[in-house]
Amino acid sequence: MNWLNKTIQIFKIKDLRNKILFVLGTFAVFRIMANIPIPGINADNLKNFFGQFQMFGLLNMFTGGALDNLSIVMLGLGPYITATIIFQLLTMIFPQLEKMYKEEGEEGKHKFDQYCRIAAVPLAMLQGYAMLALFQRQNVITDVTPLIFLTSIITITGGALFLMWLGELISEKGIGNGVSLLIFAGIIADFPNSIRQMMATWDPSRIPSYLLFFGMSLLIIASVVLINEGRRNIPVSYAKRVRGTKMYGGVSTYLPLNINPAGVIPIIFALSILLFPTMIANFLGGTGGMVGNIAKQIGAFFDNVWVHGILYFILVVLFTFFYTAVTFDPKTISSNLQKMGGFVPGIRPGESTANFMQHILNRVLLIGALFLGAIALMPTIIGGITGVMVFSFLIGGTALLIVVSVVLETMRQIKAQLEMREYETF
Repeated sequence: MNWLNKTIQIFKIKDLRNKILFVLGTFAVFRIMANIPIPGINADNLKNFFGQFQMFGLLNMFTGGALDNLSIVMLGLGPYITATIIFQLLTMIFPQLEKMYKEEGEEGKHKFDQYCRIAAVPLAMLQGYAMLALFQRQNVITDVTPLIFLTSIITITGGALFLMWLGELISEKGIGNGVSLLIFAGIIADFPNSIRQMMATWDPSRIPSYLLFFGMSLLIIASVVLINEGRRNIPVSYAKRVRGTKMYGGVSTYLPLNINPAGVIPIIFALSILLFPTMIANFLGGTGGMVGNIAKQIGAFFDNVWVHGILYFILVVLFTFFYTAVTFDPKTISSNLQKMGGFVPGIRPGESTANFMQHILNRVLLIGALFLGAIALMPTIIGGITGVMVFSFLIGGTALLIVVSVVLETMRQIKAQLEMREYETF
């Protein structure tokens, strides 16, 4: 009953209670907007479209059903995530951008985030135009005048920017990462529809596949908990210092390195990149001529289950290393330890400590990256072997990975808030 006592304690603390209620309120706003459609939708053609282009089901998952409703937030957080990926990649090319992000503190990160917000606007307009043009070509949207088409682009661009703002509000005034929580809310919101669809299409001959799916789900949950909670502790000692009549330091502690320090961000990044060429190929596929034929061939290439799975695995592994390299700097940590009189036993302070941390981080990160890639790839492998429910497995595995990771991270932050208040009371 410890969890019940913790829940009661959470809602007794006014500040923490308000943060949780604020997050739930933003979820409600998100769900309301996800059910406001743009004009001129043909429901039958829309259903046939999502049956034909199954990869859009994966994109629909991240918008919580907002895409298959063609709602005003149909783009979800895709443009903002894409802009963030682009600018983080640019930090490896432009030293000034890297310096601003890593060395200028909170002010530098604020400027970096502002650039990402600005870049999200043209990306949202471009993505909105491409998707609306594709839907119009497939007769999903009918009787649309140029004025309504332009208005729809502006509306869904505004919807994407509004979701970006909601995510930042959650990060600032709520609990947890706003972008991850909104994606989590979208996945959970679509879960009852998935259950209802599974019950409506129930086939006794597929019972082994259903059992395999639920068994795999339990395995993913257990694996995610194990890896996300795993740590590699680096011992750290502090030299004794005398100030006046008092002596400080002389204690030993440890520096924890997460096995998976990147969380679910590599999964989100990999999916955003992987869906982009498919969307462009589907958009250009109806133009005809040489461009249309090339686009169809590219679309067929990316729709192949094994090609998609291999690229998905590689991108997840690469983005795990990339995101950790951007957010975790061993040189800065080594420098801060040295300033505070700390050192790793047996390792010289300064550059040697930074190299030692980098070595440990690379070994630990390899396990985390391969784990993320394997979990992301597992549903595709099982679907390819059995030949049934390929995309359901793909969506289910990815969704489960994100949901469990976000829940663990949010619980960790709530626990930290409770412990902080206990220390203040003490």
